[in-house]
Amino acid sequence: MVQHAVLDRTFAALADATRRDILARLGEGPATVSQLAEPAEITVTGMAKHIRVLEEAGLVTTEKVGRTRQCRLGTERLDEAMAWISFYQRLWERRLDGLEAFFTLRKGDEK
Repeated sequence: MVQHAVLDRTFAALADATRRDILARLGEGPATVSQLAEPAEITVTGMAKHIRVLEEAGLVTTEKVGRTRQCRLGTERLDEAMAWISFYQRLWERRLDGLEAFFTLRKGDEK
């Protein structure tokens, strides 16, 4: 199982709609902080704060290029979060399969 601190940072970063939009945009390719701020209609300073949260979670990397800061999806991506979600998805699928079997057997007993 993955470390809880990593998951906490990832899910905290994903809890904000603006940050999810940033990740979706960066999925299309790199962008500057200014390019990310414009469609979100927030200041560059405000966008930089969102980027910092994503960077601390390992979801985004930034690089200073001249006078701009270039942003890209991080190498970590969402692998840890997906592993956690998959584990619980499989767990719930097994439980729901068992519940379905129970009701199927019970329905057969009623006849």
